[in-house]
Amino acid sequence: MVLGKVKSFIISYDCHNESNVPVFASGDSVSGRVIIEVTGEIRVKSLQIYAKGFAKVRWTESRNAGSNTAYTQNYTEEVEYLNHTDILIGHERDDDNCEEGLTTIHSGRHEYAFSLELPQTPLATSFEGKHGSVRYWVKAELHRPWLLPMKTKKEFTVFEHIDINTPLLLSPLAGTKEKTLCCWFCTSGPISLSAKIERKGYTPGESIQIFAEIENCSSRMVVPKAAIYQTQTFYAKGKMKEVKQLVANLRGESLSSGKTETWSGKMLKIPPVSPSILDCSIIRVEYSLMVYVDIPGAMNLSLNLPLVIGTIPLHTFGSRTSSVSSQCSMTMSWLGMALPERPEAPPSYAEIVTEEQRQRLEVTTARDELEGPLFAYIQEFRFQPPPLYSEVDPNPDQASRTEEQRSDTCPSR
Repeated sequence: MVLGKVKSFIISYDCHNESNVPVFASGDSVSGRVIIEVTGEIRVKSLQIYAKGFAKVRWTESRNAGSNTAYTQNYTEEVEYLNHTDILIGHERDDDNCEEGLTTIHSGRHEYAFSLELPQTPLATSFEGKHGSVRYWVKAELHRPWLLPMKTKKEFTVFEHIDINTPLLLSPLAGTKEKTLCCWFCTSGPISLSAKIERKGYTPGESIQIFAEIENCSSRMVVPKAAIYQTQTFYAKGKMKEVKQLVANLRGESLSSGKTETWSGKMLKIPPVSPSILDCSIIRVEYSLMVYVDIPGAMNLSLNLPLVIGTIPLHTFGSRTSSVSSQCSMTMSWLGMALPERPEAPPSYAEIVTEEQRQRLEVTTARDELEGPLFAYIQEFRFQPPPLYSEVDPNPDQASRTEEQRSDTCPSR
């Protein structure tokens, strides 16, 4: 009998998003298929899958011990987040040569479904850094008698969601700094910097509105600038390694002596970056907005405002899980901003209800349904036209007397 051959051996995930990219979060179900395409027939001892998830850190430091002697110190650390094993075909056997219990796979394409639950505990977001990474994957191994195992591996992405719709991340950040330049025995005027942003939490693709005021009272030409930085921090064996990278930046206009520049919501867009990683014990990914003044020949005057890059974007009218009262308050505040400063005069009664409509309403009203003096009062009030609109008080004397009474009864504190 001619032995068959494995033509292809791959893993495919069931993606439930529009981008068709395998992205999951803690507690999600990861499902997919191991696809085997064979020509002829093959006999299989077992088909197993291994789902793994690790955060790993590694870097080396070289040290001199004497004039010519040098040694290298390795720093490594590892945290396991996922470890799952399943057998899709057959079972584990110690005797690789045993012909019993083998499964025959015929020629053609075959799919073997698998499914696993990610832990409910918080997971670290997938990340690739200079001295460490967070990776998740599924590996499949096809065991056949008398042959080396065939292996295939495919990674998937995990996002530990960060919802920026929280009071901490929606609160504004601001700061002020001042610096005086000195040159030998001469002292020039100060350089002052004030900056503010609307909130601390953002998502990739958003733009940060920067409000700033820069005043140059020195004798030098300075340039206001802003930049977003990503800081990767790695921990191993009680040591720390930090890497800082520029993400985005902008430049303002040069300021000569005695000039001031104001940024009224200058926009700085956040490019596609990894979300913040704040809960991993060996890897942290943090962001900050630096608003600074570039001073030639001196240390820059800078303000650092911490940022959190999340995965759940800002809800226009609050979070879906927020209370009705908070939603109402946000809606009212939005309406308050949309109202004009000075309201227009209301239309007259005649513009709304004609004389014919008024008479028809008076005739067709069913007085038998409600009787009594209260109903009669309501009917009388209902068909009386409202007073004409006027911005001038028709009773100024009465209003002044009322104010005098109020001042007598409620003295000012």
